[in-house]
Amino acid sequence: MKLSNIELPGPFYDKAEVCESILRALPQWFKKETALIQYLTEMERLPTLLAVVDNECVGFITFKQHNEYAAELYIMGVHPEYHRQGIGRALVNRVESILRQQSIEYWQVKTLASSHSDTFYAQTRAFYFSMGFRPLEVFTQLWGEDNPCMLMVKRL
Repeated sequence: MKLSNIELPGPFYDKAEVCESILRALPQWFKKETALIQYLTEMERLPTLLAVVDNECVGFITFKQHNEYAAELYIMGVHPEYHRQGIGRALVNRVESILRQQSIEYWQVKTLASSHSDTFYAQTRAFYFSMGFRPLEVFTQLWGEDNPCMLMVKRL
């Protein structure tokens, strides 16, 4: 497998349609239909990069800029057949390069906190740690008591 490109889709590219199939292939993370639909809706208006292998989109990352200093990794997905092959890392690195060019200082991501026993999100947190993100705070009211939200940050 060779990652052939990370690209911004053109103006006539339906990001949500392409990325929906990836999200649906990841039910361990994206099983709530209302949340999935919300992600797809937001994705249409936010910058999204696609990871392409052999002319097929196998991963994506969507981010949002909150202000002149901070941006957020809003959602990312890599098709399970391509996990652990460097695609997620390449996507994060590419966005960080873009953000640095815009003089963004802080990069954040929200994920399920370690106090929750979900093993799939334990993998997610391990990935973010490996990318240099560090936990800042846990919010129990943002997603509800049963889904504590950990805010992780990285100084660019």
